[in-house]
Amino acid sequence: MNAAIIFILLLLLMLTGMPISISLGLTVLAFLFTMTTVPIESVALKLFTGIEKFEIMAIPFFILAGNFLTHGGVARRMIRFATSMVGHWHGGLALAGVVACALFAAVSGSSPATVVAIGSIILPAMVKQGYPKRFGAGVITTSGALGILIPPSIVMVMYSVTTNTSVGALFMAGVVPGLMLAFLLGLTTWVLAKKRGYPRMARASWGERWDAFRKSAWGLFLIVIVMGGIYSGVFTPTEAAAIAAVYAFIISVFVYKDLRLDQVGRVLLDSASLSAMLLYIITNAVLFSFLMTSENIPQQMAAWVTGQGLGVVGFLLVVNILLLLAGNVMEPSSIVLIMAPILFPVAVQLGIDPIHFGILIVVNMEVGMCHPPVGLNLYVASGITKMGISELTVAVMPWLLTMLGFLLLVTYVPAISLWLPNLVYG
Repeated sequence: MNAAIIFILLLLLMLTGMPISISLGLTVLAFLFTMTTVPIESVALKLFTGIEKFEIMAIPFFILAGNFLTHGGVARRMIRFATSMVGHWHGGLALAGVVACALFAAVSGSSPATVVAIGSIILPAMVKQGYPKRFGAGVITTSGALGILIPPSIVMVMYSVTTNTSVGALFMAGVVPGLMLAFLLGLTTWVLAKKRGYPRMARASWGERWDAFRKSAWGLFLIVIVMGGIYSGVFTPTEAAAIAAVYAFIISVFVYKDLRLDQVGRVLLDSASLSAMLLYIITNAVLFSFLMTSENIPQQMAAWVTGQGLGVVGFLLVVNILLLLAGNVMEPSSIVLIMAPILFPVAVQLGIDPIHFGILIVVNMEVGMCHPPVGLNLYVASGITKMGISELTVAVMPWLLTMLGFLLLVTYVPAISLWLPNLVYG
């Protein structure tokens, strides 16, 4: 009964158009102060202790690193390198977009940043070369979603904070699924391009490829620094985020010199604004998690699931449907912070690996970012292409169906997510 009241109240507040973070906070406070005897001091204490976690510091640092890289010419050099490698295949420039999105995802941690950085450069080039705008928009919108699956990933950090799961293990678990999805999106692009006879580029010589690699190496080296540092144990994911931000600043301002010193203030302000918004959502989500726990809702849900005899297969199917539906009305950060505390205890009770469950949630978030009505990538791509959301929805459909097929694969083949973490951590 209490669970129904909480979710109905949350839904009503969200339907008024109120931001999700405020809806969460008001739902919790209204329920706690009218239907429980929880003292206000414990609420204030939970607010403080809930965000007093070392891992949370990684979020503003990764956002800052991504913003420096977006403004610092790194994306342009990655596109040139990707084009030199795959440009001579069918749909070469589109394939280069997929490869460049995967590379940029590995340094930015953000899907919208990946769409902006890669899309704003490669989409006009594709149209100029004779590709339909709709095809280019479909490629970049969906490939940009790799930003939250290929580590480092801000959404993975949020899942880690919410469930006390290892960030390093999550990052490692995202490598194989990220590369697989990039390959499948590239394969879809290649098949469509070959079928429709889209243009190919001249094959680059090995000298041109080496030159493109050399010029993009400073950006690509960030992948080695962050992932190598974490996996070798030299520093934690949070420390890696801070190092990434400093490194991104240095290469953008002093190496590539695409970002002037007088523009750094604007990048800092934009990063602070986005970080504050995410941290505010986290704060209210911590309160929501506290309310769920105090009302024993996850335990009741676990008992109901086991009582229905759903088992692991049925539960994972229900989770996917639930998360895909949530993706229609919420953005990824909010979904992870609201749903993970409820679903995670049930998954653990059913014997589902926490790392595998985290990757499953992240892949669901990827799909949610590419379909209406609140798909973030759609809105970002709409701003770049000047296309309507309904037109973009049709444009992304072939790649979206590929992503849904991949979601089923990741859901029921845990080895895809767990092979690399098990290999490294034993």
